Amino acid sequence: MERILSMEDIRFTYTPDEPDQPYAVDGVSLGMQQGEWIAVVGHNGSGKSTLARLMIGLLFPQEGTVGLFGDTLTEENLWDKRSQMGMVFQNPDNQFVGATVQDDVAFALENNGIPFKEMTVRVQEALAQVKMDGFMDHEPQHLSGGQKQRVAIAGALALKPRLLILDEATSMLDPQGREEVIKVILELREKTGLSVISITHDLEEALLADRIIVMNRGRKFAEGTPAEVFAKGEELTALGLDLPFAARMTALLRDRGLPLRETMSERKLVESLWTSRSNG
Repeated sequence: MERILSMEDIRFTYTPDEPDQPYAVDGVSLGMQQGEWIAVVGHNGSGKSTLARLMIGLLFPQEGTVGLFGDTLTEENLWDKRSQMGMVFQNPDNQFVGATVQDDVAFALENNGIPFKEMTVRVQEALAQVKMDGFMDHEPQHLSGGQKQRVAIAGALALKPRLLILDEATSMLDPQGREEVIKVILELREKTGLSVISITHDLEEALLADRIIVMNRGRKFAEGTPAEVFAKGEELTALGLDLPFAARMTALLRDRGLPLRETMSERKLVESLWTSRSNG
């Protein structure tokens, strides 16, 4: 499989003229294959959002290299690489440039030279995917926070990116909206091989990933499958992270003497409880 992202010993500081200040990202290395979903989790200030900005060239590291789609990321190839990516930030107001919802979703497509006829189809499809096609002529500033975030996600999906980066992109959505958007992304991933990097503090969302990276004080604290990472339960809670509900409940019930298997899935927790009851 093609490696679409690589970061080698990345170091970045917002205060390069103050050598005694800690790095926002300190010695981080990672690689990502086509079609993979990686979740980057950590408390506020852990470096995860800075890491996302380094991935797409909004920032360049003082040390180390970033590779995208087989090439080292440089200022010369930055725009070509970005044309293959979509990114959604936590605050959608920072991304709006169009007078209407459809203008905003079309903006990046127009910049990438997509023909008008195809652009129209893509805008309609992307807005329908996030259930915002009924708002095409609305002004973005008059939308609710959750609606704005859906439009921002539609703008990224319309690009048909090879790599989608979500920086706390579902944090402003209600539970149903979050579930619907995640479902769309999962379907696109299955159909197109879309690669996803989810920057989040929501460990329930991180369960969807193939691999989780835990950031702490600018460094990579842990990396592995969801099962491997969440096995570090007490270490994660010490960092200020909340374990998924099923993992927390399993631990509490095991402390009370129930012989349950480690699980992070609510469905598997119910099955384990049923088995325990049947055997008891």
